Amino acid sequence: MRDSFRIVCGLLLFAICAFATAAERQPKDRPNVVLIFVDDMGYGDLGCYGNTVHDTPNIDRLAAEGQRWTSFYASGATCVPSRRGLMTGRHPALMGRTKLLEARDKLMPAMFRQHGYKTAILGKWHLAGYPQDFTTSPMHPLECGFDDHFGTPGSNDVPAPQGKVQNRELFDTCDKFTFQVPLIRGREIVEFPANQELFTSRYTAEAVRWIETHKEEPFFLYLAHNMPHAPVFASERFQGQSEGGRYGDVIEEIDWSVGEVVRAIHDAGIEKNTLVVFTSDNGPWSMFGPHGGT
Repeated sequence: MRDSFRIVCGLLLFAICAFATAAERQPKDRPNVVLIFVDDMGYGDLGCYGNTVHDTPNIDRLAAEGQRWTSFYASGATCVPSRRGLMTGRHPALMGRTKLLEARDKLMPAMFRQHGYKTAILGKWHLAGYPQDFTTSPMHPLECGFDDHFGTPGSNDVPAPQGKVQNRELFDTCDKFTFQVPLIRGREIVEFPANQELFTSRYTAEAVRWIETHKEEPFFLYLAHNMPHAPVFASERFQGQSEGGRYGDVIEEIDWSVGEVVRAIHDAGIEKNTLVVFTSDNGPWSMFGPHGGT
């Protein structure tokens, strides 16, 4: 498992080291990296892995035109360990009491920035815990190597409403504002509570704009969707559209998002110099019925 996980970190580091080992390299010599990291999606949720219910043509096209990995492990079975492994390149079980605060300059975005990349995170961070004021946290993304930030501190089900716990009953009855999750741009809260139906579409629009803005320089874009972590929400145009029900609606909106990001890369004329990686932080929360994947 450790060896399999190291492959993805090695691939991303290769993108830096092989093409940007020295300052003499021109910006065009360094590949852009777009890492699309979804939350709690099962590999069986995609058409390219055999799903016949969800319509995922854009992700399937990535698999057909690139590589589809069939022997690969995320670095952890839950949100935080997986992200610790991703951002450090180390297996979280072997990190012991290592404090990320003391290694911020060695996290993935900081490494990219040290090689002249513009960096951005759009979506879920979940490496700062849930401090009383995330905007001032020393583990805020802007303190860890990202130039731009737009998203949430952590999962979309934290905190739970007073007197409630995260369970199937609550997920079945909650609405898009039940969970009091802030949406933050940089160090400013722009919406509280955030409308969870709009997470995917908002991050996608931000990604498209950010790519167009930074197409003339090497960049690392970390597009870390909140979905399809339970409770799942899709924007209105995707609701009731999938044969896979509510969860399928969310998967198909994520697929649309991938298509928009890839189109933005092509429109910017940088498709030959951009590496796109799509993966999930861990497997699905299948115990939650219509809120979980395969």
